[in-house]
Amino acid sequence: MAKQVAKTYGDALFELALEENKLDSIADNVAALTEAFQSNQELTKLMSHPKISREEKLKVMASILEGRVEEEIAGFIHIVIDKGRYLELDHIFQYFTSRVKEYKNIGTAYVTTAVELRQEQKEQIVKRLLETTKYKTIEVQYTLDQSLIGGMIIRIGDRVVDSSIRTKLQELTRDLTKIQLAV
Repeated sequence: MAKQVAKTYGDALFELALEENKLDSIADNVAALTEAFQSNQELTKLMSHPKISREEKLKVMASILEGRVEEEIAGFIHIVIDKGRYLELDHIFQYFTSRVKEYKNIGTAYVTTAVELRQEQKEQIVKRLLETTKYKTIEVQYTLDQSLIGGMIIRIGDRVVDSSIRTKLQELTRDLTKIQLAV
């Protein structure tokens, strides 16, 4: 259900941004608001408190947003709050951001390695990903996982390339257990 809400509202915001020819400015507003909302837990508590009326929540948010964001974003957030979906706003913004990145051919790759990569290795990975995908630019997030032993795992969207030694050892173990020795 939450994914459907994020998709519905995220698509609406994306279409509005395209229609108004404000994709970049609205995307910038969304990024700034995401960071602001995540860093202000008091606001989240206030906006999710059941004893505070919707009207009060709308007034609080209007006073925060007035003059700081595009009118379309302020109106959009007003609708989200009015429909009782404030707690879904983070997911809506994530979905919207992913739509903007797809529209602009910006990919996001998650690379997990057993050891820290040197800069030239990172550049090679980016170069190879740009060659093998439809994206014009790639944002890469690197993480370490020593249990991989060696190699790497690359995830872009729902595609995963696992060339880690851990996985190869698991596959080898599985294959060896299938072999029956003749006595």
